[in-house]
Amino acid sequence: MSGICIAQEPEADALLERDPLALLIGMLLDQQIQMEVAFRGPLKLHERLGGLDVRVIADHDPDGFATLATTPPAIHRYGGSMAGRVQEMCRAIVSDWDGDPTAIWTRDEPDGREVLRRLKALPGYGEQKAKIFLAILGKQYGVTPDGWREAAGDYGKDGTRLSAADVVDGQTLLEVRDTKKAMKAAAREKKAAAAK
Repeated sequence: MSGICIAQEPEADALLERDPLALLIGMLLDQQIQMEVAFRGPLKLHERLGGLDVRVIADHDPDGFATLATTPPAIHRYGGSMAGRVQEMCRAIVSDWDGDPTAIWTRDEPDGREVLRRLKALPGYGEQKAKIFLAILGKQYGVTPDGWREAAGDYGKDGTRLSAADVVDGQTLLEVRDTKKAMKAAAREKKAAAAK
């Protein structure tokens, strides 16, 4: 397993690699902003909180946490609302997984479909986000429960350039970005054709 480099910043990537909570938060933030910026968000929180502790985040005063999240440089374009989502997710990890993020993919030795189900149950994680995260676990984190590729769908396939799971260096980041642009353009064309 080579080092994670989704954030394209050594310190942020090192945190993602060693801290599963950071990886979950980065994936949660990965919407409506550039992927690498989203995955740098956990490091900003880590620095401002003096570490990433799921219970500290879950129990933090919401207004105070929102201030931490929106202080420049903010963790996200919509830092305030994303702060609330991060806290919601951390509360779910505390209540459902005894505060252990890795229990989501390790407790009772779940298969890929069960890990996907557990991820989808997290606040802020829908079907697509859960599949991408499952693919990150399998492709970059060494977590390969039975059937994980099938459960992750296209994101689990070898050799793709579809998501954060496929980013292993600067070149693959550009390739993923190009794929996303092409998919958005195709969707717009399809929508325009349907409207005629």
